[in-house]
Amino acid sequence: RRQRPKMANGYRVNRFGGPEVMVWEALALGDLAPRAVRVRVGASGINFAEVRMRAGDYSGQQLPFIMGMEVAGTIEQVGSEVVDFQEGDRVFGRVRGAHAEVVDCDPDHLMPLPDNLSFEQGAAIPVGWLTAWHALYTVGGMKAGDRVLIEAVGGSVGSAALALAKQAGCWTLGTASRDDKLAQATSSGCDAVVNYTQASVSERVADLTNGEGMDIGLMTIGDATADQLIDAMGMDGRVVMFGSTGGRDITFNLRIGILNIQLLSMSISTSPTFMTQTMPAFRQHALPLFASGELTPWVDTVLPMSELQRAHQMVDERKHFGKVILVND
Repeated sequence: RRQRPKMANGYRVNRFGGPEVMVWEALALGDLAPRAVRVRVGASGINFAEVRMRAGDYSGQQLPFIMGMEVAGTIEQVGSEVVDFQEGDRVFGRVRGAHAEVVDCDPDHLMPLPDNLSFEQGAAIPVGWLTAWHALYTVGGMKAGDRVLIEAVGGSVGSAALALAKQAGCWTLGTASRDDKLAQATSSGCDAVVNYTQASVSERVADLTNGEGMDIGLMTIGDATADQLIDAMGMDGRVVMFGSTGGRDITFNLRIGILNIQLLSMSISTSPTFMTQTMPAFRQHALPLFASGELTPWVDTVLPMSELQRAHQMVDERKHFGKVILVND
């Protein structure tokens, strides 16, 4: 039996700060837990949450830690109690510490990577698409014919939500602060778009829906846009809140009661229904759609793992549409 490597490199953060605090260094692998699998990282995705983790602005993040929240790669070792995967399997999923050469994963958070998807595409799915699925289906109860408002439609979650909503037969309106992102959203099938820095989202919605408003609103920006989104909702509308890139503290008028609007908040890291509902549904319904090509992950930029600092700068600038992906040579 071939000798297992004892060390692998990864990006460790020992102190909070700018991109320079992410240091590529040797990590001791240790023994593989019985209920874990060791994955050779082919690619890993970048998320805005990681910028906040690195900076020390992410609730509960302890030092030191290894960067990265999602992986696609090949299983090179299987724990003694794992039955669903074997060495050589191509997989993708959520895991902490994916900006590395090797990462140990909980198999409950892994899925087989469809043969038609590359590692780069696989790494673009776990956080954004699972968050979007959880928000739209598990929390928001999306069904065909719903009108869905998607904030930050060019982001990781937003671009995934757009694809899922269109696949489900919904009418979509996307918002962003950049016209180039809105143009890409339109070319990806978004029915209407609004630059929220230049026009009133609620007035545009009222015009487009004959005053009926939206059924589901995905709120991820926070204070900067909360009033406009809530004002855009229709009778029995569901506002699903999962981000705060534009300010955590929001206020709203209790007139929402007249429209019976529901304010729903979520985190896939803590939600009890994520593993019981979202993961099984995603495996059953979304995986075949990726395998058939009906759903395709949106990869904006692919960089070598050595350019993680540049990747963080790109995420900070928010010019990309979809995902920035890192690959190991």
